[in-house]
Amino acid sequence: MISAFELVAKTADFVVLNKAAGVSFHSEQGAGLVVQAEQQLGFKLYPVHRLDKVTSGLIVLARTSNAAAQLTALFTEQLIAKYYLAISLTKPLKKQGWIKGDMAPARRGAWKLLQSHTNPAVTYCISQGFTDLPLRVYLVKPYSGKTHQIRVALKSIGAPIAGDTLYQGAEADRVYLHAYALCFSLNGMTYRYVQPPMQGKMYQQLHDIDALSAWTAPWQLSWPKYTPPNILSLSFSE
Repeated sequence: MISAFELVAKTADFVVLNKAAGVSFHSEQGAGLVVQAEQQLGFKLYPVHRLDKVTSGLIVLARTSNAAAQLTALFTEQLIAKYYLAISLTKPLKKQGWIKGDMAPARRGAWKLLQSHTNPAVTYCISQGFTDLPLRVYLVKPYSGKTHQIRVALKSIGAPIAGDTLYQGAEADRVYLHAYALCFSLNGMTYRYVQPPMQGKMYQQLHDIDALSAWTAPWQLSWPKYTPPNILSLSFSE
């Protein structure tokens, strides 16, 4: 049986966990991730962001109310860089670049990407294919924090995530979306965490061929800067 989480790091202000796929953040039929972590670690924890139930990988939980307020502000202001790994089994419309658009509710609890840009979900991705593997792996950086943002973004470019049947992804042994890396500064300290995915046959295949060697420090890659439209408007009016 797979554990609900692994402890990646512990500081006086927060813990970083590696959440297993299929573990609910909130308590549903049983104890959710936060409750289980509190029970196993033996101290109070404060949520500051969340991961979908189907998503594995890195998540931060604060240890004090003050740290929770600070970390929540960092997430809200997009000052915590997040990087995700996803696998798709289809040929995409594009292999790298921006994916932008407003999001609206669709059927069955899903979301859809619109052509409008009033309050857009903003995502940038790069990807890599393989001669001997029938898959493409994406390294994704969200520049906003919308519900299902990465899942919707990849579906919109014809690359639904493997296992993500809500968004027409091919059948697989799990939903292949993993919170891979985090980078942020708090109280004068810079923290960087990377957690390669191991849960799932296709992630294991990538591990076996060392496919992620070029992405071991994703914050060092040349990610483009995004300027929100309202900031652009201000700059033009000045």
